[in-house]
Amino acid sequence: MNYIQKTYNVPAEYGRIIRFQGEQGIIIDAEGSHLKVLMDKDKPGHTVRLHPVWEVEYLGIGTPRKHSRSTQRYRDYIHSEMNMSFIDWLRYKQYEKETEGHAY
Repeated sequence: MNYIQKTYNVPAEYGRIIRFQGEQGIIIDAEGSHLKVLMDKDKPGHTVRLHPVWEVEYLGIGTPRKHSRSTQRYRDYIHSEMNMSFIDWLRYKQYEKETEGHAY
């Protein structure tokens, strides 16, 4: 997000509330030179990509809504960077949970 702040001279940051074409949302990430915004009208897992200076009005700081459990689980999988399918990752996580605290 530093790139966007410096290049476009905007106060873009995680948790910043924005208004775009009359709709409010909150910045949750950046992707290249675009903001990833969770609009208030959308489900927590759905984000839109916005250019930081095109019809974006920056407001105060807020707290993004929580993702659903299934969406959060998939986001955890994507960020784990493990070389396995999602279903295998779920099985692995279940195995970890079941064997937690057990010495073998």
